[in-house]
Amino acid sequence: MSASILVVDDEPDVAVLFRQHFRREVRRGDYVMHFAASGEQALEQLAGEIEPELIVILSDINMPGMDGLTLLSEIKLRFPDIPVMMVTAYGDDERRRRAAESGAAEFVTKPVDFEQLKAHLRQLQAPLA
Repeated sequence: MSASILVVDDEPDVAVLFRQHFRREVRRGDYVMHFAASGEQALEQLAGEIEPELIVILSDINMPGMDGLTLLSEIKLRFPDIPVMMVTAYGDDERRRRAAESGAAEFVTKPVDFEQLKAHLRQLQAPLA
């Protein structure tokens, strides 16, 4: 069964990187990747229908306009059951604390360990099977 992943990051290279690392899984039909370049764009996509079922949102913290922590708060208000993993190049404790307090499921530091991320995604997907 396919599941959707929404990646939110203002850096265009991030979408390319995720497409490369998830190429095999997308080809097999395990995942459908969705991308948003801003928090506002992510909320627009979430207001529509993302198919198949969305299992996780991966959001950068540092973005112009609506930052990732504000987006996290909005998602938790509007879609409380969707897990959100925060991704950042900065691994400081203050950001982790704020993300955890806002309801982040995980905190991922760049460069992303894609094998570890895929293992975590399989755990999220297990209840859907």
